[in-house]
Amino acid sequence: MNGKQSLKKGGISEKSVLTTLCYMEQEGKYLMMHRMKKANDINEGKWIGVGGHFEAGESPEECLLREVKEETGLTLTSWRFRGIITFTSNDHPTEYMCLYTADGFEGTLQEDCREGELCWVPKEEALTLNLWEGDKVFLKLLAEEAPFFSLKLSYQRDRLTECVLNGRPVEA
Repeated sequence: MNGKQSLKKGGISEKSVLTTLCYMEQEGKYLMMHRMKKANDINEGKWIGVGGHFEAGESPEECLLREVKEETGLTLTSWRFRGIITFTSNDHPTEYMCLYTADGFEGTLQEDCREGELCWVPKEEALTLNLWEGDKVFLKLLAEEAPFFSLKLSYQRDRLTECVLNGRPVEA
């Protein structure tokens, strides 16, 4: 298998339930994507970091590096694995997301991303954007420099119904 093949089940390609998400940092800002270009996008209209689904045989770091390069044109040189997020929903399969921050990269930010508009957002303004409610929880953990964490976020449609941090229920 090569790096471009999707995971297969019964001979049918399907997306992995493993994903990465990265918040790239520079001068007190996060590089965020306003998702508004991709058809049938669960994140349509939301602001998120950069990342995506694992391809067959990839490690979390390989997926991270590939997705950042594909979406931004940049090559990461310094990053940290910050946490694992479990998403459950009544509408979608369970997803496991590896959350990263990155403070080192090289190259030129590409002008056009096929999935949305890339924008440097001051960290203190990030929580005012159109975000998933659960994203606000982990963005606060990133801002607090929380040690590596496990976060479970459960949704009923677009509504966050459960938030569990390191095995303990918390208020979102």
